[in-house]
Amino acid sequence: MKENIKILLISQYFPPEVAAGANRTYEHAKHWVQLGADVTVVTCFPNYPTGNIPEKYKGMKYHEEEIDGIKVIRTFTYATPNKGFFRRIIGYFSFMFSSVIQSYNKIGKQDIIIASSPPYTVGISGMVLGKLKKTPFVFEVRDLWPESIIQLGQVKNKFLIKILEYIELMMYRSASLIIGISDPFVDFISAKGIEKEKIKIIKNGVNLDLFQPRALDLELKKSLGLESKFVISYFGTFGLAQGLVTILETAERLKNNSDIQFLLIGNGADREKLLNFKDKFNLENVTILKPIPKEELVSYYSISDLMLVPLRNLTLFNSALPSKMFEIMAMGKPIVHTVDGEARRLLEKEGIGRYVEAENPDKLAESILKITNDSEWLSSAAVKGRNLVENKFNRDELASEYLRILMAGIGK
Repeated sequence: MKENIKILLISQYFPPEVAAGANRTYEHAKHWVQLGADVTVVTCFPNYPTGNIPEKYKGMKYHEEEIDGIKVIRTFTYATPNKGFFRRIIGYFSFMFSSVIQSYNKIGKQDIIIASSPPYTVGISGMVLGKLKKTPFVFEVRDLWPESIIQLGQVKNKFLIKILEYIELMMYRSASLIIGISDPFVDFISAKGIEKEKIKIIKNGVNLDLFQPRALDLELKKSLGLESKFVISYFGTFGLAQGLVTILETAERLKNNSDIQFLLIGNGADREKLLNFKDKFNLENVTILKPIPKEELVSYYSISDLMLVPLRNLTLFNSALPSKMFEIMAMGKPIVHTVDGEARRLLEKEGIGRYVEAENPDKLAESILKITNDSEWLSSAAVKGRNLVENKFNRDELASEYLRILMAGIGK
């Protein structure tokens, strides 16, 4: 069915960036275009997480292009690496202002405006453009800001926290709809006095065509010197929330187990810290690689025997359903994770993942040793994971449901 609707999507992250938010925004927008929607994305120049803008966009302050039928408007941002809190804040605010000022006369009339947070400054952009254009504003909440930066210790000033929470509440109240990514978001947001009826959940999903079980890439495994190893992998952001030093502490405890190798691929604020830790403890059982495009990353999944999904030991993450979980399940790989709450309930119910207490390298090492000898569970979890995402977390089906919610919200 062709849907005649004009959608403006505001997201600070968008391809060629490979962050979870960039993928979600792109894949939803692409599917909506295939369903007949007219989709415009307002984003910044790609720079996450390194702060480096690709040569293609160097020196530009504004740019328009089309990607898979999506009109993409790129506005100015202060490009900065994903580290250093105040420099990142400048980056967020620069896009908040530019996304409104530079796009206002370019976006034309829209039926609906969606702002995808984090950072939650993008919500301010959506709220302002919604008011200026007299267009319904939808606030997509992928991370509970400012709660996340408060629990991570990035903001401690009580007066500033009150200001941030006031702005958060203002955006919730201004939104015609609020889209969360896991069921606990409903209770968290409604506890702030927001009616549950306007909070809808569209969970993270996965592109099942790209992410699907692959035959072992033996040449890649040999090139990395891993052909005789049980490979335990983490692919994603090396950030404050993940607490990846726990993985290296676990590797240090298992360095005498010569058949086990840890493979980490990604970038972020903690990259230097991880490299220094690896050198300090001479961890030859750890391989750390720079980010790899998703189209190539599937080969690295094929050489992995077990995937890690870590987050720090914070109550905030009890509501999390990390997007990387769905890619891992789609690739037919078993999971060890430290995400209590919603993720734990899902993975344990389906028999796909083993939970280990967060930031506890002794427990993680113990669990890994048990799992390496449990070939029956490894095989079973792989099959169950693929079946689960096919049945419940197909990104295209979730995008279609999302569009139906939007259409109902504006009475189309």
